[in-house]
Amino acid sequence: MVSFGYSLASEDSTPTQLLEQAELAERHGFEGLWISDHYHPWTDRQGQSPFVWSVLGALSARVALPVMTAVTCPTVRIHPAVVAQAAATTALMHEGRFVLGVGSGEALNEHITGAHWPAAEVRQDMLAEAVEVMRELWGGGLVNHRGTHYEVENARLYTLPEKPPPVYVSAFGPRSLELAIRIGDGLVSTKPDADMVRTFRERAGADKPTTVGTKACWAPTKDEAVRLAHDIWGSEQLPGQAAQELPQPLHFEQLMSLVTPEMVGSVVPCGPDPQDHIDGLRPFVEAGYDAVYVANIGPYTEQFCQLYERDVLPALRDLAS
Repeated sequence: MVSFGYSLASEDSTPTQLLEQAELAERHGFEGLWISDHYHPWTDRQGQSPFVWSVLGALSARVALPVMTAVTCPTVRIHPAVVAQAAATTALMHEGRFVLGVGSGEALNEHITGAHWPAAEVRQDMLAEAVEVMRELWGGGLVNHRGTHYEVENARLYTLPEKPPPVYVSAFGPRSLELAIRIGDGLVSTKPDADMVRTFRERAGADKPTTVGTKACWAPTKDEAVRLAHDIWGSEQLPGQAAQELPQPLHFEQLMSLVTPEMVGSVVPCGPDPQDHIDGLRPFVEAGYDAVYVANIGPYTEQFCQLYERDVLPALRDLAS
């Protein structure tokens, strides 16, 4: 059975707004939460980027929904030994309902310490070693690690959950999918890719969950929704490797002239008509994911949640069954 969750976009919401959105999502029938982990937003127009671990702590006191980072990069900006401690504490506070989603990151967030931004294949090697370090620390013993990319000296985590948090790995192409198959407890994606889901299940195991996240936009009119989606999240439609390589929000804004409102409106479900949202999310359900998460773009989160509880989620659950 497919579950449907709400995605919390840290790039365009304050911490207080994220908590309010999570409560709305729980109240209106969503079954889980994604939350992004960034240092910067993609553009200055989005305007926010709170520290995810603080928000996750507050969420544990406000909602009972499962929550997953989508995704954390435990390689450059923060040492994996520190991420391991943060994830262990978060898993304990959420009483086992926390999943650590990880990925190889973007220059936008990871270059800020002045460290060299490595090539993609090196970043994936770093991610594999980082996950190894975290899992070793979650075992509770004294850890000394001398690896290719990381050193850990006399480290031990004292505050641990009963079970280590599962690690789901983000995959966007063949090389990252191979890594997810090899080290992941589950899969994270943002594309309705049935082939990826099938390959992951066949090679990693049918019992390992597959998850996907996307966005939609409720507004009183479709035109306003398209305008909001283009203005706030048009950067998602930029092609190629821009998302991994550009170092500043300014650079994404400079490329936004390549993205038209029509381009955004053709791929993002927009407006008050539930059928537009059902049709827009149908490919994600039909791709076979175990969990589908959707974020609302713009200020109308309550109306979005009401629409989904009343019309969209029941239709998608019927489709999934």
